[in-house]
Amino acid sequence: MNVYITATGTANPKYKIPQAEVWEFMSKAHQMNETESRQLQMLYRATGIQNRYSVIQDYAAQNVRNFYPDTDDLEPFPTTESRSHLFQREAKKLGAEAAEKALAGIKREEITHLITVSCTGMYAPGIDIELIDQLGLNSTVERTGINFMGCYAAFNAIKAGRSICLAQPEAKVLIICVELCSIHFQKEKIEDYLLANAIFGDGAAALIMEGKPSNKPALQAMAFHCDLNPGGKKDMAWRIGNYGFEMRLSSYIPSLIEKDILLLTNRLKQKLSIETFQYYAIHPGGKKILEVIENQLAISRDDNRFAYQILKQYGNMSSATIIFVLHEIMKNLTADDNNKKLLSLAFGPGLTLESMILNIIS
Repeated sequence: MNVYITATGTANPKYKIPQAEVWEFMSKAHQMNETESRQLQMLYRATGIQNRYSVIQDYAAQNVRNFYPDTDDLEPFPTTESRSHLFQREAKKLGAEAAEKALAGIKREEITHLITVSCTGMYAPGIDIELIDQLGLNSTVERTGINFMGCYAAFNAIKAGRSICLAQPEAKVLIICVELCSIHFQKEKIEDYLLANAIFGDGAAALIMEGKPSNKPALQAMAFHCDLNPGGKKDMAWRIGNYGFEMRLSSYIPSLIEKDILLLTNRLKQKLSIETFQYYAIHPGGKKILEVIENQLAISRDDNRFAYQILKQYGNMSSATIIFVLHEIMKNLTADDNNKKLLSLAFGPGLTLESMILNIIS
């Protein structure tokens, strides 16, 4: 039996904030001198990001303070509790918006399983239960939560969805990733925080998985391969602190990925004896990461254009981002793309490396 991704949907908060305006906010919040501010500006320009979205209006140039205190140093700095309240209020709305788009034309009673994904907020009763109510799904829907795995978590959700459909041929699985990364801004002037503050944004994405290609185009989930580089444990980490979740994001990550990516993809290709791909969906964790992967896989920037497009328009939205890339690819497929192969990659804490091969049905 085969399993397919048959629909996708994406959503972002209403505040679309140019990268230059985020830099201005961060420069003031970090209370930087002129030299430090100029260096930060260079970092922001080098990200390849034009805009990001946030549930917090404060990052925009209008200098409106709806979440952070109206003080130069943002003190008293918002606690983890206040950020969690914001997540609980906003995440379900954004997740529902993405899901409604994926569910267009699908009867709600057909959904048998719900998988929710997030690393930026947790509570119970959780977002899964609230989304069942908000979307009008059956109360008997089987629920799975995938939490705190970061940028590669959508791969685990897709693998779980595939396993469900293989075990239950009539299953129809709804996956919803919701990430509000911007609520966890940290204002200490350390490299890891400065880098994380420069690239992460907010977004939600949803997809449907089922045992038949009920819509076209569809993506057949063919093979997966996952590996770990334990040497990268300290280079990407995500911990709960007193003032939000603290992201450790080292500038060494591209070098670690560069070392491992060829072995990862070769092992994946061996599972299906596939040598070439016509499409690429690579998680845009950062511009440098995309560049080292292109170099190692001998692909062009144009081959990887969908990742750059999402990075430019939205930044890195953690787990939701790869579905944004797949969504963009599916919008551009034609009948000529039938049976072409797609390679998808993502990375996260661990250092975890995820990969999958999708077959295009168009």
